[in-house]
Amino acid sequence: MSGRTAARLATLRVYGPDRKGIVAACAEILNRHGCGIVKSEQYTDRVANIFFQRILFDFSPDDIDMSLAGEHMVEIGNQLGVKAHLNWRNRRKRVAVMVSKYNHCLWELLLRHGANELECDIPLVLSNHADLQPVADTFGIPYKVFPITTDTKLEQEQKELDLLEEYKIDIIVLARYMQVLSDGFLNTYPNNIINIHHSFLPAFSGGRAYHQASDRGVKLIGATAHFATPVLDEGPIISQDVISVSHRDEVNDFIRKGRILERNVLVQALQAHLDDRIIVYNNKCVVFVD
Repeated sequence: MSGRTAARLATLRVYGPDRKGIVAACAEILNRHGCGIVKSEQYTDRVANIFFQRILFDFSPDDIDMSLAGEHMVEIGNQLGVKAHLNWRNRRKRVAVMVSKYNHCLWELLLRHGANELECDIPLVLSNHADLQPVADTFGIPYKVFPITTDTKLEQEQKELDLLEEYKIDIIVLARYMQVLSDGFLNTYPNNIINIHHSFLPAFSGGRAYHQASDRGVKLIGATAHFATPVLDEGPIISQDVISVSHRDEVNDFIRKGRILERNVLVQALQAHLDDRIIVYNNKCVVFVD
């Protein structure tokens, strides 16, 4: 006689116009199907009157009809006028990393992944330069180069999209990828492309933002991770952090501290997305705690 399958974790995210009964209905439907709530967090935007909830629950695959439970959750959502996203976590999300020449974010992602700190698969790295091939080779990950020029941009992006589809990619991380993606590319992966950059925008833009900030004598530097959208660098913000600097810090200190922030903030954003802790609305993100 074979043993029972071990209990697994899954997530339910619910959002929509606030009204009484949403919390009770979600709890009831999970209980009806033999699920146990492990953690629940909720938030209401009182200005927009929108309710948000994330439930982490456990279940036994031997005791539940996942398809039927999903149908019942959709029915309840329709009755209450809210959207319900149910993830049984029966497949690891597949992440592709896009890079150019800066290596600090790529190293951080692949090291964290190698240490089992990121619950995903990273089967592919894409770049417009060959410079970081040795980093991907260190981890045995395929590294594909697509040089980009103004004339070849759309053609090369289509080749990248074809490859991403071949690898069944769910999430794309722009780990200091220094190309502006076309609207067509971005719209293929809505709210699934994470970008990282310094937090000086719009005050200091361009390739020498840290130099401009140093010249201006700023006292805080930061990093921002957000979903990439057709409006450049104005997508929904997922994670941010800052660190103090002073007159004693030179430009190289600004860059060093900034890269530390970029690495950490990017990983935090990806972890939140992998954990289904993000709900996007009105170009903003509700990010539930870990």
